[in-house]
This record gives sequence, structure tokens and C-alpha cells, in this order.
Amino acid sequence: MGASDDRLELAVDPARPTGRTLLADGVEQSYVDLADPTYLHFEYVRRMAAVTDLAAPTGDPLDVLHLGGGAMTLPRYVAATRPGSAQVVVERNPAVVELVERDLPPRPAGVDVQVADAREAVTAAPADAYDLVLADIYRAAQMPPHVATVAFAAEVARLLRPEGIYLVNVTDLPPLALTRVQAATLRAVFADVCVVADRRMLRGRRYGNVVLAAATRPRRLPVARLAVRLLHDPVPGAVLHGPALDRFIAGARPRTDDAER
Repeated sequence: MGASDDRLELAVDPARPTGRTLLADGVEQSYVDLADPTYLHFEYVRRMAAVTDLAAPTGDPLDVLHLGGGAMTLPRYVAATRPGSAQVVVERNPAVVELVERDLPPRPAGVDVQVADAREAVTAAPADAYDLVLADIYRAAQMPPHVATVAFAAEVARLLRPEGIYLVNVTDLPPLALTRVQAATLRAVFADVCVVADRRMLRGRRYGNVVLAAATRPRRLPVARLAVRLLHDPVPGAVLHGPALDRFIAGARPRTDDAER
């Protein structure tokens, strides 16, 4: 997760001695297991990893762009599960990069880190360069508006190859208004979109993280396999797709750059 210019620290997990949590002003941002890069502590990270696992045959290397670096949990996971992958991590806060490089295991082979704003990095990137783009970008616990618009989604779509997938993490609370707007925004650009979350969140019973997946090719998302995978998670999740997603969006309007000016 991208962190703002806050007080940063790495805390030892008392329940797992090899676990480290990146904190910004005491708020959890990322989690890394020093001994096992495939251990994923946060449920939303497991949901993003589930889509990543199903995006291509097991073990095949992928070209991945990570928007929001944090402790590089998912870059480490991809490097461990898909050796030979080429990955770019964009993190706006140089203090996060410095702390992670100094106090956590070395970045895996094939991972390049850029200190930059996510939108500027996406705009400058070449077309058709990535199989996956993963966005986990936050400032003051909110997704910055300039990376949540139709124009930004269109720029991400430009970077993806025909089979590519875009994943977005959104923090939300009932009635999930931000998630509904972001789903509508992605649908304005991508042919296939789904929402993945804890069932209790979708019923309006808790706040937390929602993952959205989008692809430019119709019926590209592995929705059925993803639904089965989520049932076996320690925090079972559900997938909204097709008519169920239509009902969820319920008239929410896409966010545009004009609305942010």
C-alpha cells in the first residue's frame, strides 16, 4: 500500500516472529513474512493474489506494474510463485522505499522500484507493456481522486496487453459508495469487471477493503474459479459480476477528471 509522509516503522508480529508490519502513524500498511514471501496476512492481499494466480498458467512469468509499493508484499509473492517475472513498483514516498530496502529482505530479482506519482508513472509508461497492473494507493486512508477516474483507468487500459488484468484495492464502509463509483468508473473503460469482498462487507455489515478486477477483453476474468478459491479463504469472500454487479452499482456514476477540478 502506498503510504503518505507519516511516521514509519516496522513492527514484529507477536503471533508470528518472522512477520513484519509496516506502520504509518500507527496504521497498518503492509505485512511481510521474512521467511515466507507466499504468506499473505491481509485478506485483501490474498484476494489480489488469487486473481494473480488465476491470470495465467501456474508458474508462468508475468510482466507486472505495482502502483503503491509499501513493503512490496505482492512483488515478493509474484517473484516467488512466478520466477522470471519482470516487475515495476511505483512508490511515491522515498522514506518508505528507504525503510523497506534497509530493514526487509532484499528486493527479488526482476523487481525495479521507481519513486514517482502513480498517475505520472502510468502516463509515461509504454503501451501494451504489462500482463497485470495492481493499484494499492492511499493517502490519509483514501484512494487519491486523480487515480480513481475514467481518464486514469483508460491510461491503465493502454498499458495492458489484450489478456491483461487491472486490480484495484479500495477501502470503504457501508453503503460502499466509493466502491460503487469505482466499479462504474472501471465499467466505463473495461469490458469485464468484477468486485471481490468479504460477504459481510457486501451486506453492509462491516468496513474494510474491496478488490475490483477489470479486463479489456469480454469474459476474460476467471470469475467462476475465483469464486471457488475465495470460499476456501480464512475470511470467505464473494464475487459480484454481471447482473449482480449491475444491481450493486445501482446508478452510481463514473468519476471523471472534471469532477475533481
